[in-house]
Amino acid sequence: MTGRQNLGVIVGDIPDKEWKKVRTNMRSILAVIFVFFFLVFNLPVMFVLWIVGKFNRKKADLAELAIVNWAFRCVMFISGVKLKVKGRENIPDDEPVLYVGNHRSFFDVICTYPQVKGRTGYIAKDGINKVPILGMVMKRLYCLFIHRDDMKQSLKVILTAIDYVKDGISIAIFPEGTRCHDTDPCAMLPFKEGSFKIALKSGCKIIPMAITGAGDILENHMPWIKKGVVTITYGTPIDPKQLDKEQQKQIGSYVRDVVHAMLIEAYNEI
Repeated sequence: MTGRQNLGVIVGDIPDKEWKKVRTNMRSILAVIFVFFFLVFNLPVMFVLWIVGKFNRKKADLAELAIVNWAFRCVMFISGVKLKVKGRENIPDDEPVLYVGNHRSFFDVICTYPQVKGRTGYIAKDGINKVPILGMVMKRLYCLFIHRDDMKQSLKVILTAIDYVKDGISIAIFPEGTRCHDTDPCAMLPFKEGSFKIALKSGCKIIPMAITGAGDILENHMPWIKKGVVTITYGTPIDPKQLDKEQQKQIGSYVRDVVHAMLIEAYNEI
């Protein structure tokens, strides 16, 4: 007799649909509990790495990066995410880049962060940085927080990101500015052109990334997490210096078209 059959003797027969609901609820609760305890227990680790950073900042950064990547992998495991990655060889090993992707889910960051090569900061909307402990961790990892309605503050964030890239730190952005909720899985919002000044002014390459399936994990049935397959496809690097003047002027639209074509191709392969 299996464990489920034994339990069935005690609580009675439970339909498969109800079992799926129980597993979904448990998966969601366990993910929240894990994140809470990780953030709490990471505090003393951050303090130690802060001291290490006084002597070797890059070493401390890479250690914190490895710890957070491990945590994100644990969240994916608990959440039942099966991750497929294509084209990771397109990411350079020895230079900072600007990652640019479509945005459907909170899991976009959780799934893409463990794939970065080297120190990388994400640009997120203002407000997340006010979450206790989480904001501290994100700032420690060079994340920047942008207020979409404050042009002066937004420009300051872009300038800081440019300085980060010049210092060897990659930046990841979702230029739609918010999550796309269109029922068409290939639909995308317009890309905000200002974000691409990071690449234009720093001279770094742009790595287009198409993310499929992330919305099916959480956003399509908030607040519960359901297992599923997430595919990340990294495209051929785009060198802004190799684009003509018109393409540079409309670089947001140009990159959006590249990511959109990658999305369509990814869904055609499913």
